[in-house]
Amino acid sequence: MMSSKKYWNYHLRQQRTMAGHYRPPPSEFRIRHNAERSRTTHHEADVVVVGAGILGCAVAVALGNQGRSVILLERWLRQPDRIVGELLQPGGVAALERLGLRECLEEIDAVKVYGYDVIYYGEEVAIPYPVNAREVGEEKPEEKSHTDEMRGMKRKRPEGRSFHHGRFVQRLREKAMAHPNITVVEATVTELVKCDYTNMILGVEAMVQGEADSFFGDLTVIADGYASKFRKQFRTDAPVAKSKFWALELIDVPLPKPNHGHVILGDGAPVLLYQIGTHETRALIDIPENTPTASVAAGGVKGHLKNIVLPSLPAAVRPSFELALERDKLRSMPNSFLPPTTNKTPGMILLGDAMNMRHPLTGGGMTVAFNDAVLLSELLDPKVIPSLDDRKAVLRQMHTFHWRRKGLTSVINILAQALYSLFAADDTQLKALQMGCFHYFKLGGQCVDGPVGLLAGIIRQPFVLFYHFFAVALYAIWIYITWSSSVLTMPLRAVSSVGVFWKACVVIFPYIFSELQS
Repeated sequence: MMSSKKYWNYHLRQQRTMAGHYRPPPSEFRIRHNAERSRTTHHEADVVVVGAGILGCAVAVALGNQGRSVILLERWLRQPDRIVGELLQPGGVAALERLGLRECLEEIDAVKVYGYDVIYYGEEVAIPYPVNAREVGEEKPEEKSHTDEMRGMKRKRPEGRSFHHGRFVQRLREKAMAHPNITVVEATVTELVKCDYTNMILGVEAMVQGEADSFFGDLTVIADGYASKFRKQFRTDAPVAKSKFWALELIDVPLPKPNHGHVILGDGAPVLLYQIGTHETRALIDIPENTPTASVAAGGVKGHLKNIVLPSLPAAVRPSFELALERDKLRSMPNSFLPPTTNKTPGMILLGDAMNMRHPLTGGGMTVAFNDAVLLSELLDPKVIPSLDDRKAVLRQMHTFHWRRKGLTSVINILAQALYSLFAADDTQLKALQMGCFHYFKLGGQCVDGPVGLLAGIIRQPFVLFYHFFAVALYAIWIYITWSSSVLTMPLRAVSSVGVFWKACVVIFPYIFSELQS
């Protein structure tokens, strides 16, 4: 809660500003100088952003580009060291370019990504990003990138990027720090400042170099990540995590298909391999809760990686994986799911992983974040919302934000959760769907372009996801009935196939319903 003294001091400053005599409109230099002085001296701005991660930096720059005055707070400005947020899909690269941040992918040893290589019990199928991305997706020809225009050419295939997460975040922070409308402060936010009379959020209280301080804004954006300390104040639900990704860093490993993400499927949960630098490759191993082979009695996580995961890897990868297993300290991140919700608190917006999470299997988190920043900046454009102090107008725009983002985010959210259920198959019906999915990819054409276009953030049509998911289910049923079956057992398997279709419905419909909630 905001103390009465702070509340009245804040509003007296506002009144003194409004009560002055008319003066000629100030120059742009004076406006910027006054805004900067207000941020640094009085700690007041149009927007206070909590968290200088992927989403926080993007939102700060997007709003700063519109002339908004922004204070960006981050508790630790040193380079972060995380094992996720290392692969940016083509849809995220395009959004990054729209934000004017494309150059943040340079000088960090980022690796181009052209698609995926799925390895199912040793058998491979490549699923490259589609050539005709602009035809199967929403993007229009006139929206081609400025970079391509300058080169006088049009990209044949979309490209993603993979990199060390910390290096990329630091480049984003550098752009924010260099922005004339943004002040970046290393501060640990302790609580939100709320008006006792209206319940509006007026800013935050924080610790700066061991001293208590306050920062005020017409709008406060909370983007403090998956472990948000403020989420529970505005939501009754909590993230659900049923597994963890355990990480290793492999050095100079010969991947089956360079410049591609690799998904390895076998008897256990999926394993991901992708380059994060010229010499470094990230290995992420999904281990569900209560996995018997990862129990203490079986040798723990390290025993599971050595006894179960290592033999399932391509032969060329095993030596580097085994060396990393002996050399590296194991690190993990929970694979969380949190459906989106509409922001309804005046003066405050909850964004990023604090508001919406999905399984990182498909690498869609940063794509969602950058596209959210683009959409938010459009809805809060000064031409639409001249003053962010108009809380009712902002809340109306946040209702629009919740539904307009669905074209992309519902696809990525649902696909990530549904695909994980198939790839981590632990029963007969899911195994049938997993095999059907792999053989569906082997058909090629739109059976590859459609699914990977969805995964890449290029196709933004939930119906396309629905179509391909149930096409996979029906193809899986056909395989289940006809393959490895005698004529005598086909009727029995046809009856059993009802269970496969039912399992497909059980997998996808809960996530569809979660996206229909407000």
